[in-house]
Amino acid sequence: MIDVIHYPLFIITAVTLNLYPGPDTIYILTRSTGQGRAAGVASALGISSGCVIHALLGALGLAAVVMASATAYQMIKWAGAAYLVYLGLTMLRAHGHGSSHALSTKQSPGRIYVQGMITSLLNPKVALFFLALIPQFIAPNAVHPGRSFLALGLTFVATSTLWSLVLAVAAGALHRRLASGSGARWLKRLGGGLLVGLGARLAFSE
Repeated sequence: MIDVIHYPLFIITAVTLNLYPGPDTIYILTRSTGQGRAAGVASALGISSGCVIHALLGALGLAAVVMASATAYQMIKWAGAAYLVYLGLTMLRAHGHGSSHALSTKQSPGRIYVQGMITSLLNPKVALFFLALIPQFIAPNAVHPGRSFLALGLTFVATSTLWSLVLAVAAGALHRRLASGSGARWLKRLGGGLLVGLGARLAFSE
């Protein structure tokens, strides 16, 4: 049994929040424009998978335990920031070694998917967001609040996944237009810089 209140309003809220550009949006656009549509789609699916795990942990109550510990929160946040910086520097280093090196180190969609999932899992703000938003739409007398939390979490992930895939495909078109020459080099340079910037933003955010 799922005890959810104001479900249509929750869907409207989820769609509205998805349309607002956040770190995940920037991450997906960076991957798509710098590495192509397949990389963007893999990143979107990876991030969505990470959000599913966040929703599951929230339903089990584990996320609340982690969020209650300032030390655990900071450790996860710094790990996530370091990982984003690592990905950005990897992209910049591949660009700096020339096209032959970039081709030899081209990442598979599977690896990019895993990187997207890790990026999501190491962002404690996702768990904090779920804990702040979802309980507002669970009935106060819910018999199984964990199930309701998971159902709402998966609803949010479904809407965000659809929007992320649209962004990945659209941004991938830009990559195809600039797939060679100086345009591609600048896209990879910009993408690497943006990932480093996202890492720094996460590290110094409250």
